[in-house]
Amino acid sequence: MAGAMLNGTMLQGFSWNLPPDGQHWRRLARLAPRLAEEGFTSIWMPPAYKGTQGMKDVGYGAYDLWDLGEFDQRGSVATKYGTREEYQAAVDAMQKAGLYVLADMVLNHRLGADATQRVLATEVAADNRNYAMDIPRPITAWTRYTFPGRNGTYDDFTWDYHCFKAVDYDVFHERSGVFLLDGEHWDEDVDHENGNFDYLMGADVKLHDPRVYEQLVKWGAWYLNETHVDGVRLDAIKHMSRSFYLRWLADMRNATGRELFCVGEYWSADTGLLQSYLGDEKTMSLFDVPLHFKFFHASHDGQRIDFKHILQGTLLEADPIHTVTFVDNHDTQPNQALESTVEAWFKPVAYALILLREQGYPCVFFADLYGLPNDRIQAVAELPLLLEIRRRFAFGAQHDYFDEHDLVAWVRDGDADHEMSGCVVVLSSRDGSEEPVEKTLDLGPAHAGEQWCCVLGENQDLIDVSDEGRATFTVGKAMVSVYLKVEAARSLDNIPINI
Repeated sequence: MAGAMLNGTMLQGFSWNLPPDGQHWRRLARLAPRLAEEGFTSIWMPPAYKGTQGMKDVGYGAYDLWDLGEFDQRGSVATKYGTREEYQAAVDAMQKAGLYVLADMVLNHRLGADATQRVLATEVAADNRNYAMDIPRPITAWTRYTFPGRNGTYDDFTWDYHCFKAVDYDVFHERSGVFLLDGEHWDEDVDHENGNFDYLMGADVKLHDPRVYEQLVKWGAWYLNETHVDGVRLDAIKHMSRSFYLRWLADMRNATGRELFCVGEYWSADTGLLQSYLGDEKTMSLFDVPLHFKFFHASHDGQRIDFKHILQGTLLEADPIHTVTFVDNHDTQPNQALESTVEAWFKPVAYALILLREQGYPCVFFADLYGLPNDRIQAVAELPLLLEIRRRFAFGAQHDYFDEHDLVAWVRDGDADHEMSGCVVVLSSRDGSEEPVEKTLDLGPAHAGEQWCCVLGENQDLIDVSDEGRATFTVGKAMVSVYLKVEAARSLDNIPINI
């Protein structure tokens, strides 16, 4: 899978506020060759099935998982991104270009039920789901899903209140809350925020019910074998039983006979919780949310940034093999519930830290790559260059110089398989107005006598490597500086080099 590929790079191929025009699958299909040229090896595509808001739904308000933009449901045939045929064409185009495709799967909840049912339920406290606020009482809940627009095509399973544990609205009393259905209980192997964070939204799926589990296995095998995607991105796993995914992913791999790379979204800044979810089985990778928050806070710290410890306490440090790193995503962008957008000025530093280092599997955000006015996000101008350096030159053993709080660096040695490879990256928050900011590094005897130059940053001088393989790199006021061999710099596609 792409995560294990040398210098594999993932693209999150969407953002929250893409126009609801049903054209995104076509856009991605057209972009496929370009993405491959830029060095991407995989793409995480948004949820492909019908959401409760039809063409306006980003995909996380899951309604009918069997409808990939094929049936007139929730006000449209197409999803926000297009039709089933267009989705399949985009998948095929990505794979033809050499990219692995990850499908976004939302199995935790359902929204947009077709009918209500009268059920007994107990309202529990929003900040302590283990605390019952009352005795069980009758409520009217949106829990019956018949999918009349699909009319039994592919599958005729009807979801009703027996398939769910909780809901968030009592229609009869017009009251919002968290209502645990009578006789149900929360799974224990979930995050324990709010006492127990099994419940997130909508109608909470009863994952371990035998009929529900059988349905999710049937659907998952159908989806994976029909679309031929290469892996999955799993949504909201902190709210879902860990034992469910251990079992379900094994069943999916058996059903397809494929590796099925998997990355899960466990939204917590606590690395210990992420490690606990991975466990000894390590059946998936996880997004490094703690590292994202390191970037977020650093982008608000200015010259107080502690570069020496910026990677400490992250999943990247604890378990780099099972870590997908990222700077921002659709949940962290402005006006979202998990808004924690990394400030634009810091993003080149953050992307250098995930793209030019040896560890981790980096994921680039669509909005950062292209800039999307609807999302109030500007393109990171340095990204094409950083991606090219990763693709062509960021190889070989890594030597870290994280020895000063305001001035750190690392060296990539390069290797024999990649012509002109090797790079030096220096991060500085030091004020260089009075004295030059310099970092002396040991590049090793293999680089003795070479000349290097700055391709990102302020230094215009050539750097001579001594006979012992040492060199001093001046970074001026630039927060991130990247150096390549002179001949490598001259070969770059993304910036002009005047040397």
